[in-house]
Amino acid sequence: MIAMAAASLRAHLPQPAIRGQEHWRTAYRRPATEDRTSMTPRVLVVEDDPDIAHLVELHLRDLPCEVDVVHDGTSALDCALARSYDAMVLDLMLPRLDGLAVCQAIRQLHIYTPVLMLTARSTEADRVTGLELGADDYLTKPFSVPELVARVKALFRRAGAYSVRDAPPEGTIFRFENLAIDVDRRRVTLGGAPVPLTAKEFDLLLCFATHPGRVYTRVQLLDLVWGYTHDGYGHTVNSHINRLRAKIERDPGAPRFILTVWGVGYKFRDVGDA
Repeated sequence: MIAMAAASLRAHLPQPAIRGQEHWRTAYRRPATEDRTSMTPRVLVVEDDPDIAHLVELHLRDLPCEVDVVHDGTSALDCALARSYDAMVLDLMLPRLDGLAVCQAIRQLHIYTPVLMLTARSTEADRVTGLELGADDYLTKPFSVPELVARVKALFRRAGAYSVRDAPPEGTIFRFENLAIDVDRRRVTLGGAPVPLTAKEFDLLLCFATHPGRVYTRVQLLDLVWGYTHDGYGHTVNSHINRLRAKIERDPGAPRFILTVWGVGYKFRDVGDA
């Protein structure tokens, strides 16, 4: 199974970003099962600047948090595959393997640790790319440490609120006509055939399927799926809705599952919908 996972990931990751990184590409494994008796959150900080990394580490330990620090993308993957974390602070520009490739790799390995991405790039395209590859939040350098700490705490709150309030029971498989959503395996099939979804596409679909008939505005979906800080990126929701429809709808122009509520937002088809 490990060899199959490795082969699948090698086939889908962007090759120029990871060329030469055979160390982790041939050593895939899920995070080891740990007896975590401590309730203290554990954070992985991935930052190539030692001064910034040390500053972030000190302030996170004051929360308090357990903190592991690494300085390159390959080491980040090693840590993410070996231990479980409650959040990851991930720099975009890293040696050996950049932050986007790290984020994409852990999501394809079904590791859904919340990721706060740090970037010196301030363009909208760079931020949207990070979010669409699975990052949960971003912070542009230079940043204030109190803001970074506040965003990490927000990741903890959102993850905790979801796990307690909205997470479906273990073993849940949602079925809507010929569409099946396996929550535990994060697997979607249509007429028995697997549907390849990105991490955010799956999260968005699961948000809808958990509450069929409930209408969500774009701002609400940004809050629930991407995080509260991304106001103004409604087009990110639109693009994900369009891609989801292209993958699960027989006719994306006349959808059966994800419906538009004009002037408000979107909803998943309910039993009473025609």
